[in-house]
Amino acid sequence: QLRGTEKVLEIGTGSGYQAAVLSRLARRVYSMEIHCELLARAQEAFAQLHLGNIESRCADGYAGWPQEAPFDAILLTAAPPEVPQALLDQLAPGGRLVAPVGERDQQLVRVTRLADGTLRRETFLPVRFVPMVPAAPAASP
Repeated sequence: QLRGTEKVLEIGTGSGYQAAVLSRLARRVYSMEIHCELLARAQEAFAQLHLGNIESRCADGYAGWPQEAPFDAILLTAAPPEVPQALLDQLAPGGRLVAPVGERDQQLVRVTRLADGTLRRETFLPVRFVPMVPAAPAASP
């Protein structure tokens, strides 16, 4: 449902393929990856393909990217046990979040923020994605 004017957050850059596709469908793409070496390879591909409307960073996707919120669309490419509240908080009115949700039994879910601020959740079909990984806690001294 992207029209080309949206600001999109992708959680899980991976190879960069999905971000590259989104860059052709949305005005701006913000992509996060927790594995920095994987992100570096995707960033090289973005540069080679001259995809200037993608901003990416190595960070914990559970926190989202609050400095750039709100987002018109949020897409997760890994499955959290539940949709992180931080991501729901970063969804613009009229915005949609699509994610695989669950641990062993995962479902594809779409959450829409309605104009009055309430959230509508729809469940579509069973899926199987890699688990969404949170950042490791900092070691104690």
